[in-house]
Amino acid sequence: MGRRDIELQTNKVYGHDVVADAEGPSTAHQISSDSWFQVGFILTTGINSAYVLGYSGTVMVPLGWTGGVVGLVLATIISLYANALIAHLHEYGGQRHIRYRDLAGYIYGKKAYSLTWALQYINLFMINTGYIILAGSALKATYVLFRDDGLLKLPYCIAIAGLVCAMFAICIPHLSALGIWLGFSTVFSLIYIIISFLLSLKDGLHSPPRDYKIPGEGFSKVFTIIGASANLVFAFNTGMLPEIQATIRQPVVKNMMNALYFQFTAGVLPLYLVAFTGYWAYGSSTSVYLLNSVNGPVWVKATANITAFLQSVIALHIFASPMYEFLDTKYGIKGSALNVKNMSFRIVVRGGYLAFNTFVSAFLPFLGDFMSLTGAISTFPLTFILANHMYLKAKEEKLTSSQKLWHWFNIGFFSIMSILATIAALRLIAVDSKTYHVFADV
Repeated sequence: MGRRDIELQTNKVYGHDVVADAEGPSTAHQISSDSWFQVGFILTTGINSAYVLGYSGTVMVPLGWTGGVVGLVLATIISLYANALIAHLHEYGGQRHIRYRDLAGYIYGKKAYSLTWALQYINLFMINTGYIILAGSALKATYVLFRDDGLLKLPYCIAIAGLVCAMFAICIPHLSALGIWLGFSTVFSLIYIIISFLLSLKDGLHSPPRDYKIPGEGFSKVFTIIGASANLVFAFNTGMLPEIQATIRQPVVKNMMNALYFQFTAGVLPLYLVAFTGYWAYGSSTSVYLLNSVNGPVWVKATANITAFLQSVIALHIFASPMYEFLDTKYGIKGSALNVKNMSFRIVVRGGYLAFNTFVSAFLPFLGDFMSLTGAISTFPLTFILANHMYLKAKEEKLTSSQKLWHWFNIGFFSIMSILATIAALRLIAVDSKTYHVFADV
């Protein structure tokens, strides 16, 4: 299938044909150009981003050993299952659906298209907010290692991080153009993962017995546990699988499944290693940013923080790419990335988008709370509720009664979890906002 054929096919939305514009492609970004291995690395970059430095404190601490270990393993299995459902619908109806909203619109209609796009936008915006908070936290942690004078506060570090993210977004036109940067991202990830693991292991071996009691009492403890369940699903899911699958070569379903198997086997091991070792070493006192808990040579900790900062910049670009693709396609940005018009567009539009993202990050810099809220209001609906219902509707005639019941059970269960986790996350943000203040230096 040639690119022209794909472009014509992807103009079919909402269950009926749309006459394609012969002059303009359906997307300004590249599709069908990447191997499954490169796509697997993109997915692995997402789950082993600097967010892994937060799971000891945001997942293991509120859930404890039993809940944390079982929860992470179950989240891995159900996330693979849910993503596989979406991957198998990529060519539903004999055509490719290169955007999540296109797939929903084809199955349900125009209203679902708009609702899915809104959910996805919220999901990706909040993930990117977290990345900017992470990058800012890494910068501040680096500064404190050399000068703990309180002059360079977290909001300033977040502003610097946002500027660097904007510069990177301007220079890299689309997802497939990441190329060698994925290699750098992998190296950066390995550095801070290995350092955090070794320093946590050293501290754990030389520390007195730790307290692993789940913090909180009564309803406060219940809300914290529910919020942590949203962090579990947040850890493994992108909310943009069709957009990533659009970059993969034919056969798209088989290759995407290879990429998913890579992500959910070899790809999850570093996450497990850091999350479990960090919690083992520091118990319920583990920081939400693990590198704030570890002890070791200044230059080693500085290296880990700097690589976490750089990797966050690259990872943010992955999760911002659906918004960039939407804007580039809408305004006809195509051709050379160095074209004056294209470069100016990226400076103004991407720069403006990330400026707003950065403002929100500095305004409410509560990383764990944003992870919980993102998982609750967007990851649960997009990855679990919608995926099961879309598959049920698309394959209804081929499913047995027991299979249909299974999908309805998933829809009901994850809907309840989404509601409860949203309430818990909003409560956590309200509590933290009272404890600290806006533009807090946490």
